[in-house]
Amino acid sequence: MTATKQEIERLREDICRHNRLYFVDASPEITDVEFDRLLMRLIALEKQNPEFDSPDSPSHKVGGEPIAGFTAVDHRLPMLSIDNVYDLDGIAEFDERLRKSLQVEEIEYTVEYKIDGVAVALIFENGRLVQGLTRGDGRRGDDITHNVRTLGGVPLTLDAPHPPAVVEVRGEALIHNTDFAKLRAEQLASGEHPFANPRNASAGSLKLRDPAICAKRRLRFVAHGSGYVEELDFPSYTAFLQRVQKWGIPVTPNVRSARGISGVRSEIERMIPEMPGLDFEVDGLVIKVNRLDQREQLGATSKSPRWLVAYKWERYEATTRVREILVNVGKTGALTPVAILEPVEIAGTTVSRASLHNRDQIERLDVRVGDEVFVEKAGKIIPHVRRVEHDRRDGSEKPFRFPATCPECTTSVVQDDGEVNIRCPNSNCPSQIRRTLMHFSSRGAMDIDGLGEKLVEQLYEVGIVRSISDVFDLSEKREQLLELVRMGERSVDNLLSAVERAKSRPLWRLLTGLNIRHVGSRNAEVLANQFGTLDSIASQSRDSLADVDEIGPIIAESVHSFMASVAGQRLITDLRERGVNLGQPVQQTRKSFTQDVLAGKTLVVTGAIATHTREDLHELIRAHGGKPSGSVSKNTSFVVAGENAGGKLQKAEQLGVQVLSPEAFFALLEKALR
Repeated sequence: MTATKQEIERLREDICRHNRLYFVDASPEITDVEFDRLLMRLIALEKQNPEFDSPDSPSHKVGGEPIAGFTAVDHRLPMLSIDNVYDLDGIAEFDERLRKSLQVEEIEYTVEYKIDGVAVALIFENGRLVQGLTRGDGRRGDDITHNVRTLGGVPLTLDAPHPPAVVEVRGEALIHNTDFAKLRAEQLASGEHPFANPRNASAGSLKLRDPAICAKRRLRFVAHGSGYVEELDFPSYTAFLQRVQKWGIPVTPNVRSARGISGVRSEIERMIPEMPGLDFEVDGLVIKVNRLDQREQLGATSKSPRWLVAYKWERYEATTRVREILVNVGKTGALTPVAILEPVEIAGTTVSRASLHNRDQIERLDVRVGDEVFVEKAGKIIPHVRRVEHDRRDGSEKPFRFPATCPECTTSVVQDDGEVNIRCPNSNCPSQIRRTLMHFSSRGAMDIDGLGEKLVEQLYEVGIVRSISDVFDLSEKREQLLELVRMGERSVDNLLSAVERAKSRPLWRLLTGLNIRHVGSRNAEVLANQFGTLDSIASQSRDSLADVDEIGPIIAESVHSFMASVAGQRLITDLRERGVNLGQPVQQTRKSFTQDVLAGKTLVVTGAIATHTREDLHELIRAHGGKPSGSVSKNTSFVVAGENAGGKLQKAEQLGVQVLSPEAFFALLEKALR
């Protein structure tokens, strides 16, 4: 092999590896400029030595010759649409219908963001990309192979030693908001009419006849399903996604597993508030049955599969004006711009603030102080600026300059490679500390009743609490607490009791509250279940953390860095000294048969129980071998009914399900400990 041929092969391998690191693993090792240099070198060598060219070379991802027109192609399996529901009752009905059809008590689902892109099918034969199709009418789609070859994340050959004979990977073509902002700025600078939104840009780019233009649009692909396959079998959707990633294809991000309808609701509650931080447009959530054999059993109608549903929410909208743009500093240091609006009523509430998410969003919308804006409240939850009425400007509007330093502590801000958010890197930033304390005490973390936003502000201001460990010293500062605004003896005593209870919270809650970047409650549960104790987690290498299902390299790096840091080690020591539960070794967490008093039983909790939160009760049920559920059916073993129990109690009585009072439920658990 000649030296030129060797260099070409080495460049191809390096470029493919860097493509995978960027699009699949989200951990790039080189800058965009360095990557472009490698690619340009390869292109130059292939032009000089055409005998060494190959259709699988990554150089062909930058586009080839324009095509004359599009050819319509039949899908081997139809690309069906998705049924929609618009409230949680609709999801519950979907779950009940599927459980009845499958004759099971509980179904394992996945929940994922419904990316607002363009549906695309990629067909690989013996590991090589041979065709790319649009959805079309579901039965026939246009052949856009020339353009899909240019999409970021689409490999021309699968990274598999023994690829399947045929596999059709279905997913979404999209443009990230940050890339769309750059594209729009380029269009405006060159005098072109800019695209209205990322989806229009994606759809328009895929229907271009010249792939070189499509390649410049920064489209990318993520997988979320399969079509026709040969010589391939998977037990579950999550297993399919894992295999696809190993092949070198990026998959739809943040797919969550959920046990039953109660798990689905929990994931929905977690995922909707996270939407503003996403770098792509979302128009709902998709709930899917995870097991593929159950999907096969459920089948499909002529319009859509029976095993999935899209949860969408009505859009509530109004027009108002931007008075000011401020920047908040969050618990991770992320700088979030907020539009201060002329108050306007949306969905029955007055809205005077709306998140602008990040600097790129401001640039993409080109929002200025004084602009008239269109504000949307998705699902009556999160107000955000959807568009700016540019044609109504009168020249008095003022552009907003994003700060170069933290508005709270004046530290120079940074933007990590591959990240959308700009953040303050100072872990001692007062705003980060306050936000961390609020997060630590929140219901989703340590659930310290009474330690809300206003009290945290007071405690920080007077110097009583400046770190997480200080929270557990509050019992020594009772007199100082009594001097605070709206803190009488009863309030103080209730707060101190709540702090004492928090010491025994399960490890996953503590992990959630520690404010480790990228670690949410689900990741925290996975880590706690896998390793048992905080000390065990802290002793793991990056690789051993990354090997855990649902963790991966990004979360592993974040957890390892926190645990290895001086601040992290000091915090663990401080928490141990204050008697906070740091978990139990894995071999000691399994209970004996006598303790699994609820083994194989499904329980529904309804009504108010003064001594425990609903989440605490669900944890107790799981700890004793049972399964908590959010709906009553003939398969329910017990209904635990507190005060003001309503429809679920009535349904239990109609079905003849045994009803337990809270006292009877706790007595049942106590029997296991005798």
